[in-house]
Amino acid sequence: MAVQSQEMPVTKRRKSLLLRLGMAMAGITTLALIGMLSSVLIARTLDGFAAAINQAGTLRMQSYRIASSLIHAERESEQRARITTEQLVEEYNQRLLSPRIHNVLDKGASDRVTQAYLAVEQHWQSQMEPPLQAYIAAQKQPFDKPDTEQQRAFYLAHVDRFVEDIHYFVKMLELDAEEKTQQLHLIQLISLVLTLIVVFVSLYLTQKDVLLPLRDLLSCANAARNRDFSVRSRYLNDDELGQLGSAFNLMAEDLSRVYQDLESRVKEKTANLERSNQSLELLYATSRRLSESPPTTAVLTELIRDIERLTGCAGGSICIGRPGDKQAYRLATTQSALQVHSDCQLPDCGDCFGNGETHLFEAASGSDGMSRYLSLPIRDQEQQYGALVLALSGPAGEGLDEWQQRLLEAVASHIAISINMARQASQSRMLSLQEERSVIARELHDSLAQSLSYLKIQVSRLEKEIKEGSGQSAALQVSGMLRKGLNGAYRQLRELLTTFRLRINPEGLSAALEDTVNEYRERSSIEITLDDRIANCQFNPNAEIHVIQIVREALSNVLRHASATKASVDVECAASGLVKVMIDDDGIGLGEEVEMLSHYGLPIMQERAEWLGGKLSIGVSPSGGTRVTLTFSVSDTDGSPSHNHLVRGM
Repeated sequence: MAVQSQEMPVTKRRKSLLLRLGMAMAGITTLALIGMLSSVLIARTLDGFAAAINQAGTLRMQSYRIASSLIHAERESEQRARITTEQLVEEYNQRLLSPRIHNVLDKGASDRVTQAYLAVEQHWQSQMEPPLQAYIAAQKQPFDKPDTEQQRAFYLAHVDRFVEDIHYFVKMLELDAEEKTQQLHLIQLISLVLTLIVVFVSLYLTQKDVLLPLRDLLSCANAARNRDFSVRSRYLNDDELGQLGSAFNLMAEDLSRVYQDLESRVKEKTANLERSNQSLELLYATSRRLSESPPTTAVLTELIRDIERLTGCAGGSICIGRPGDKQAYRLATTQSALQVHSDCQLPDCGDCFGNGETHLFEAASGSDGMSRYLSLPIRDQEQQYGALVLALSGPAGEGLDEWQQRLLEAVASHIAISINMARQASQSRMLSLQEERSVIARELHDSLAQSLSYLKIQVSRLEKEIKEGSGQSAALQVSGMLRKGLNGAYRQLRELLTTFRLRINPEGLSAALEDTVNEYRERSSIEITLDDRIANCQFNPNAEIHVIQIVREALSNVLRHASATKASVDVECAASGLVKVMIDDDGIGLGEEVEMLSHYGLPIMQERAEWLGGKLSIGVSPSGGTRVTLTFSVSDTDGSPSHNHLVRGM
């Protein structure tokens, strides 16, 4: 394993695109450097070849110049011929040993050039130069001069062969220069070919190992951008792009899992939202139905059908009762008569109500065997009114989901609140009816009953006068009192009828007070003003009725007894809820009417004040007339002693 772990990086380095690209660039650079260096080196070796060839060519010319000087020696003086020949021989030696030739030989000329040069040098020094030196030396002797014809003839006879050696040397120089030039061309051609090969191989490898993988990765990236994570890169080599392809495949796989997880989460959230929407729709429908109408059988039956559509239950019933009851009242159901009969054949309702909590139970269902039911208590706070019993469908062991059960518990709670509100409304209507009946009884007792008692007494007096024969004057006197009593009773009856027909303005107490004041303005010539400072105080209907009745009773007393020209109604409600009602007039005051007022008006007004939980007082107004003052608190209107006494009596 250690060996493999050590070899893997080496393999990856060998297959690295950067390494291969670097090797290609290094190869191209190396070939370029080799071509340039070889050109420089060969150019340096070729440097001086032309001069050497020229110098070698001068050797041929110099050989023929020496021969020419020997031929023309007879025509010139001996001394001049000797000097000319000696100068030519000296010049020849200088040309033969010239640096132009030796530089070429020293730079690494070929063996054939060196051998040709040595042959020329040896031929000159061993054969051609000695006769010439002997010829020159003989010419220098002043007296006994030897014969030099033989030396001259020897040179002239061998000069052509010597020139051929020189010609061969020149030819070898030319061939060597041409070969070096050809070598330079060959090296440059090889460098160019190798460079092109490296370039084409690099382009091929770039196409194969770079462009195609990049296109593959680009297509994979485009697919991923279009949310298609099933595409995978086919290029999985050990180079950088292969590693990138492997990384992309891993990333695509991870993204695919993440995307699938997100899709599942989105589906889950969507399902949750749909369930929440269905729950809200059911709760909204429940609240709307129960708020628009009381919980009747029809309303609750439609509500059970909504529950069936949402939960898939086979039917349901709403039973009114409490845990421990032997029998319950079925308020609404969507089950058939057979189903209703089958699931209510138990000895008592214990299975349906249980211990007052949500529970499952089984009951016989005719020929179908046992059926499963879910019972949800219809409970508002601590008070239970019944149970919502649903027949579950589906195989045994499967019930409703937790969210469905919580939703149904909320629906059952709404039903309980609606039933509680209906009962409270019924009790409130009963309370109002009992209260109004009590008021009517008291008003009849304090008005018509008193008048009828008075008339009864007068009838007794009339009978007594008739029996005793007291005379016509006494009978007429009693008859007048009867007529006066009847007129009073008739007037009280009309006032009672007006009071009993009173309707509260739906716009509130302020509008009702305005209507009352306008009514009494039309009924009399008294100037009546209203100062309304109720603001935003909220009164319950009973309180509004009592306030209006007290104001009406006080204005009626003003019209009947005060002999007033002006009256005022002042109503004020403080921020604390304290209400103060004052009815003033500029009449004659209480005077002799105190006893009549106590008989007919004051007890009823005081009783209404007690119903409001307040206080009623009658005194003198600043203008000298009468002032009736009612004081109570809005918060005490439902908790007054009279109100509580009536509630306890119910």
